[in-house]
Amino acid sequence: MFRGPRRDLQGQYVAFLGSTETYGRFVEAPFPLLLEERLGATCINFGVVNAGVDLYLNDPPVLDLVMQASAKVVQVMGAQNMSNRYYSVHPRRNDRFLRASERLEWLFPEVDFTEFHFVRHMLGRLKDVSEERFATVVTELRQAWIARMKNMLTQIRGQVVLLWFADRPVPDDEAPDLDRDPLFITRQMIEVLRPRVSHVVEVSASAAARAEGTAGMVFSDFESCAAAELQGPRAHVEATDALEKVLRPMIGPAGQRQ
Repeated sequence: MFRGPRRDLQGQYVAFLGSTETYGRFVEAPFPLLLEERLGATCINFGVVNAGVDLYLNDPPVLDLVMQASAKVVQVMGAQNMSNRYYSVHPRRNDRFLRASERLEWLFPEVDFTEFHFVRHMLGRLKDVSEERFATVVTELRQAWIARMKNMLTQIRGQVVLLWFADRPVPDDEAPDLDRDPLFITRQMIEVLRPRVSHVVEVSASAAARAEGTAGMVFSDFESCAAAELQGPRAHVEATDALEKVLRPMIGPAGQRQ
C-alpha cells in the first residue's frame, strides 16, 4: 500500500522512491505532494515507512512503473533494512528482523537472536557486545547497500535525482551511529553513486525547521515520540524548494498536467 490519493499513471509523471520521509509519516503534505502543486505535474509517491532498497528490488511491477516516469527521485535509505550475508529482513516491512545467518551466529555466539523482532534493536545489541565485530557487520551492510543501489539505479534508468533528506548533512566519517538516519551512509557511498544519477540533492533540515519540532504534524499521543524523530512540515518545504530547482528543467512543459 502506498500513500494516496490514487493517481492516473497513463500520462507523464514523476516517481518518488524512499522510506519514511518520502512517505511523509505524520505530515499532511509531504514533499512529493508539494512538488505536484508547484510543478503542475503528476507526482507518484512510492515511499514506504521504514523501506529499504530490497523493498523495490523485490517488487518488479513497482519498478516497471518507476521506469516509465519522466523523472525519478530516489531518497537515500538506510543500509540496515536489507537482507544480507548476516541476516534477513521481512520483504515488505524491511525494519523487521527475520533470522540471523550462520555467519552472524558464528560471529556473535553469545547472542540469542530469537529475542529480536526489529533490525535496529538487534544491531544495538551487537554493538554493545563488541564494537569491533559490529564494525564487520556494518562494512558488509555498506557494501551490500552500494551494490543494491547500483542495481536499482541501472534498472530504473532515465533522469534520476538522488535525495539526501535528514536532520544533518551527509557524514564524512565512517563511525557507525545508530541514532541518526539514514543509518551507516557516508559521503563516500553517495559519491560512488553520483555518476549513475542526473543530480544529487542534499537537504539537511535547517535550525528553524528543527526548532519547530512536531508543530503542524498529525499524530496521536501514543505516536508523539515517533513523530518527534521525523522531519516536520517546514523541513518538507525545504526539500521541495531544493528539488523543484532540478526537477522543473527535467519535466518541461510536456510533463505538466493539462
